[in-house]
Amino acid sequence: MTASDDSFTKDQSTQEKTPQAQVMYRQLRERLESALTFLPDKPEENPDSTLRALWHAAAGAPKSVRLATLEPLPELDEVKQTLLAQLIAKRIDGIPLAHITQRQSFMNLEMLAGPEALVPRAETELLAGAAIAAAQSVAQGQSELLVVDVCTGSGNVALAIAQRVPNAMVYAADLSEEAVALARRNAQYLGLDTRAKFFAGDLLMPFETAEFLGKVDVLTCNPPYINSAKVELMASEISEHEPKLAFDGGPFGVAILMRLLQEAPKFVRPGGWLVFEVGLGQGPALIKRLEKNPGFHSLTPILDESEAVRAISVRLA
Repeated sequence: MTASDDSFTKDQSTQEKTPQAQVMYRQLRERLESALTFLPDKPEENPDSTLRALWHAAAGAPKSVRLATLEPLPELDEVKQTLLAQLIAKRIDGIPLAHITQRQSFMNLEMLAGPEALVPRAETELLAGAAIAAAQSVAQGQSELLVVDVCTGSGNVALAIAQRVPNAMVYAADLSEEAVALARRNAQYLGLDTRAKFFAGDLLMPFETAEFLGKVDVLTCNPPYINSAKVELMASEISEHEPKLAFDGGPFGVAILMRLLQEAPKFVRPGGWLVFEVGLGQGPALIKRLEKNPGFHSLTPILDESEAVRAISVRLA
């Protein structure tokens, strides 16, 4: 028995244990393995997890890759088997898996996904984790927190904070009205819409009011940080299906980051936190820039498994 056969049989339903179902699973898995190149920025996707997610979607019970690998596969009648074949064809054609299933897991939240916004990446969980830690440190001394998340996309970071920090009121914004609409649907889907509010606008412009100026406890951002010239060179699964607005960070990839660092002190209260994601290779230069600025202190780089800086947490003086 191969590793994939074992993955198939260890937790499956009666239908799946039939020889016919096992043969179908193995053939479809092999088709995905031979036809697809799995991207490193979506490490949760592989032939087995992809097939399982598509299988659940065909059954009418869409799930993220994470959840699909935990749940037994349902029975598929002939109509649903035909639908599964169609979904596999879409995936092979390059449509992102999360766009087909309309689900993506982030910080163990089962979220809605689609072409309106960037599909949440596992690497951004580093940003969310650091932001949650910052918010929790502030929460120990306050009854209510004011959190702002910009470049919010599908709302994944904002909603993760709202879910993990019960006394946080989270406000978020994105330049894309389509992304904001998806974020609002996610807030309702997760039952967090009373504590997470979303607005359309350019970076921090929606918060140019007395309610926010100088009063934000935690400001977070996952900005576009890819060099403009490199955006079109990205894998077609990304460049042709996910919004360019979510990737393009200008000629040097740091246009939005520079604006964020310039504008943050206007909104974050003294002692409050700024937490933001950075592209590969951008961390060291940004750390030096922040260390030279007396308006920031208590800087902490957040490293990935390869010890590259992928996010930065810093306090306002």
